[in-house]
Order: sequence, then structure tokens, then C-alpha cells
Amino acid sequence: MKIAFPAFTEDPDNLIEARFGRVKYFVIYDTENEQFTSIPNQVDLLSPVGAGIQAAQKVIESGAQVVITGHCGPKAFKVLSSAGVKVITGAEGIKIKEALEKYKKGEL
Repeated sequence: MKIAFPAFTEDPDNLIEARFGRVKYFVIYDTENEQFTSIPNQVDLLSPVGAGIQAAQKVIESGAQVVITGHCGPKAFKVLSSAGVKVITGAEGIKIKEALEKYKKGEL
């Protein structure tokens, strides 16, 4: 299974960002090989609309089945949910690795 975390850097030791769609990267953790990778989120971060939907498509294309984020807008949430991706919100301000451990323990 793959888990996606929105981030402004590729480093899994950094914090999860509060906003899902307007980040530079998604850090992806693969539970099968226990490795982190990252994918760029090449959307117009300044665009007034559409960033969340574009980011959701990027996450779906990555094969992620779960997104752990601070907040996910309704349009992005709908796109992700329609593709069967589970969205967990409220995780801003904690490190990606810490959130991963909490998820594994069922604490998120």
C-alpha cells in the first residue's frame, strides 16, 4: 500500500503541510518495501482554483491508497474518494515519519 503526504520538500523528516493541493511535493511511503519516494506536484500554486483537483489526480496516478494531510478541500476530497483513496485530515504540524507511525498504530 502507498500513503501520500503533502509537503514543501522531499524530506520525510519534515512537517506535513496544512493544505493538500498547494504543495511542491507529495512524499509517498510504500508499505511493501518500506521506502519513501517523492513526486513533484507541478500545479500552479498561485492559481485561484483547481490546484486541489490537479493534486488529487497526481496522487491517484502515484498509486496511493491513503492521503494523510492537514486539510483537503471538498473538490479534491471528492476526486480522491471517487478513486477509492482514503483521506485522513488534521495531521498538519507533525512530521511525516511521526504521522506514519501514528497511522500504523491506528492513532489517526
